[in-house]
Amino acid sequence: MSGTVTGVEQGTAAPGYRAGRTLPLRVEAMRQLRRRRTLVIGGVLAALPFVVLGAFQIGGTPGRENRTTFIELATASGANFATTLLFMGTGFLLIIPVALFSGDTVASEASWSSLRYLLAAPVPRARLLVRKFTVAMVFSAAAVVLLPAVGLLVGTAAYGWGDLKLPTGATLSATEALPRLAIAVLYVFLAEIVIGALAFWLSTATDAPLGAVGGAVFLSIITGVLDAVTALGSLREWLPAHWQYAWADALQPQLEWGGMVQGVVLSLSYSVVLLALAFRGFAGKDVVS
Repeated sequence: MSGTVTGVEQGTAAPGYRAGRTLPLRVEAMRQLRRRRTLVIGGVLAALPFVVLGAFQIGGTPGRENRTTFIELATASGANFATTLLFMGTGFLLIIPVALFSGDTVASEASWSSLRYLLAAPVPRARLLVRKFTVAMVFSAAAVVLLPAVGLLVGTAAYGWGDLKLPTGATLSATEALPRLAIAVLYVFLAEIVIGALAFWLSTATDAPLGAVGGAVFLSIITGVLDAVTALGSLREWLPAHWQYAWADALQPQLEWGGMVQGVVLSLSYSVVLLALAFRGFAGKDVVS
């Protein structure tokens, strides 16, 4: 199997060529923004709060069982509704756009047979990966923010602006709840960077976008299942899924940082390893598509 060797890879370059000017971020961002899957994901996340609101309107106020959860308090205020959507999205729903934006970015270019033309432009391989992963993370962050943000607007319109009621029985004032919610959303994004890094690594190793995206989602589900196995004991603390709901500590009357710090450190540590594998593997990959 033979690949395309560019002038940059041979050590020569055309007059006036500047590697730092190839594939600007705005160009890659616009390419990704115009894609149908981006519009579909944005539409689904923006519509979901209305779907949940409709479910509450039809079914009535969520009933309380033996213990109170965020879902049972969803109709207490706009802040509670936004928190409920964040709770629903954590663990699976918000993982999908992160995996999709990261896992589809390189593999889709290969499946369209356009990757070799990008490298022949010539765009240095490392720069190509940096640009694509950066844009993927920007879109992932937008997806994570969009769900609770729309939920806050919809919930406030439906249930009013009020204090955030917590499952513990405590409350946070509306003005205090907003920055706490922002911390929670930021944590969810940082904790899911590992999903993006995993999907991105798989994207550089395969020409099948569905394989990269599906592989990342599947492995995230597996780690969630393993985290439920209490027999693993303290070993579960090495699983990213173990810390995925640590954002709830940001909504306590006394803000707790311990769990969130551990979750972020674990996510970023795994991400560095996965990205290193992606860059190393792609640097020597024979690109023929």
